[in-house]
Amino acid sequence: MIPGLILAVLFAIVAIIIWQRYRRLARDRYIRDFPLPKGLYERLKKRRPELEMKDCVLVARGLRQFFLAHLHSGRKFVSMPSQVVDDLWHEFILYTKAYEAFCKQAFGGFLHHTPAVVLGPEKRDNEGLRRVWWYACKEENINPAQPLRLPLLFALDAKLGIANGFVYAPDCKSLRSDASGKVHCGSDFGDSSVDGGTDGFGDSDGGGDGGGDGGGGCGGGGD
Repeated sequence: MIPGLILAVLFAIVAIIIWQRYRRLARDRYIRDFPLPKGLYERLKKRRPELEMKDCVLVARGLRQFFLAHLHSGRKFVSMPSQVVDDLWHEFILYTKAYEAFCKQAFGGFLHHTPAVVLGPEKRDNEGLRRVWWYACKEENINPAQPLRLPLLFALDAKLGIANGFVYAPDCKSLRSDASGKVHCGSDFGDSSVDGGTDGFGDSDGGGDGGGDGGGGCGGGGD
């Protein structure tokens, strides 16, 4: 009787693990393939008239990379590192029903918006940035601790020449003498000297999608 019960419990555990993995893969695929609302690029171009259509498509890839980072972190808090991707995210949210439906399918709950930030005194923002950096790097097979290049999400503002954008370099020790503070360093995300910690830097590597399919308040871009 007891061995049979143990086997039943083990079978249930394995079934749950398989189901969670399937759901995570399905959500990943959905985020990658979800068709953005019609007219979204046009709204982005009103904000950023210097952008061409091919630039808008690239920005959308950056936004998907941000969403994937949120998913693969286990739906933990994430911070937006790009001004132009933040613009597209904001415009997407204005399609209220489409965005709500996307979040429910992609995350099981609503991903709230917060403005784009860089490493600074706010530890929660820093944690969210480190988390996004980690998963964006993993997405592109970049070593998050010793990057030789930038993942797309962190490169877009500079690549597209965005006014007041956040400019990153993989490792800018050679640029320290500039002291202007205008270039942000990818290597700083693993450096505890910034704020006394490295929370978010690989803290949930290999994690799931955060569990259930609850409604509001998904632990994402802000509460």
